[in-house]
Amino acid sequence: MSDTALHPETLKEVVAAALGDLARSVTLALGEVTVVVKPANYLKAMQTLRDAPDCRFNLLSDLCGVDYSTYGDGQWEGERFAVVSHLLSLELNQRVRVKVFCEDDGLPMVASVNDLWASANWFEREAFDLYGIVFEGHEDLRRILTDYGFIGHPFRKDFPITGHVEMRYDEEQRRVVYQPVTIEPREIIPRVIREDNYGGGLH
Repeated sequence: MSDTALHPETLKEVVAAALGDLARSVTLALGEVTVVVKPANYLKAMQTLRDAPDCRFNLLSDLCGVDYSTYGDGQWEGERFAVVSHLLSLELNQRVRVKVFCEDDGLPMVASVNDLWASANWFEREAFDLYGIVFEGHEDLRRILTDYGFIGHPFRKDFPITGHVEMRYDEEQRRVVYQPVTIEPREIIPRVIREDNYGGGLH
């Protein structure tokens, strides 16, 4: 591993040069470089980031789904679902974040990068399970955290906190049974406590 990482501004320029027109934007904020790509360019952009001599992001350290439907108190006007990846170059000691928005909110879909990084396998299955994002080309895209018969995707913002069904062990049937959830949905409003001497009176 390189002892000295590139300055973030230099890394931004290196990544932008390597991707060229494949990137929709390359930005720098809080010392971190973020790349946004279109779904059509996603797979090629990811391969470029892995293979380009000045990039060599040979480790996919994280990949997750995001639901922007309530972002900014509902003021968000872009696509609802995105996939966010974090790449690391072990050789060059540098990191980059890649974001791709799914074009169809009804059927969010992007290409799988499982053939580029084996670590994408479970990450993509998790994003499929929790957000309903389909990774085209993934050879084993099935639920990984929820039950086999689970309906819906629990990390979507419109999924009820209580869920749709609950399970319990039935003594008479001597098996686990599923039934409609019996918890009444309610608004949870945080209580703000204001005390003059809270925290020892330090301000």
